[in-house]
Amino acid sequence: MTLLFDPQAPILAATSDGHQFPVRRVFCIGRNYADHAREMGVEVDREAPFYFTKWAETVVPSGPIAYPAMTSNYHYEAELVVAIGKGGRDIPADRAAEHIYGYATGLDMTRRDLQLEARDKGRPWDAGKNVEQSSPLGTIHPIGETGEMSAGAIRLTVNGEVKQQADLADLIHPVPELIAFLSRAYRLEPGDLLYTGTPAGVGPVVPGNEIIVSIDGLTDTKVVITGSVHD
Repeated sequence: MTLLFDPQAPILAATSDGHQFPVRRVFCIGRNYADHAREMGVEVDREAPFYFTKWAETVVPSGPIAYPAMTSNYHYEAELVVAIGKGGRDIPADRAAEHIYGYATGLDMTRRDLQLEARDKGRPWDAGKNVEQSSPLGTIHPIGETGEMSAGAIRLTVNGEVKQQADLADLIHPVPELIAFLSRAYRLEPGDLLYTGTPAGVGPVVPGNEIIVSIDGLTDTKVVITGSVHD
């Protein structure tokens, strides 16, 4: 038997030690900073993490990304990203670090108008979140370089102006808890990425804007919004 068409090439992310990290799945945690939950008009939920998923092919390196179709309200969301290097199910929180390959800065770009429309109708968020080029990712730094990153400044600028600023210690559900939670629902596998949530201060961008995400100890994610995908 022969393939009908060539399969898609793997999505590869760069690491600071010169390797390539094959991306398998993307899990995104929502409402994981209290101030952001409030700015989105929802109650802060400290009982269990809230998450959604995105395609691996939404992950792109720093560089230009297109303003997507079907939106007039495209938002940035700065995130700490966790790269899973060792698989497992039912991982205890106190063993979570053993499953982390490393950390990176990242962005969860969002068609906010479509997300809010779906939320108001009780529908999935796919149209707002699962969008081409919507998960820019910086260089992944192995955990041996960074430690467990339970604290540290996270900041996002647009054209040099600070829009988001917080500390990783402000996460409602910290990284070990997120890994323990997700590994009860799924077997986590090497190549999975976990976007851990965004601080308050999200807002829209337009073509020509430069976005920079910075986290202490990690390489910045830098993107420039280009014209419409139809240009």
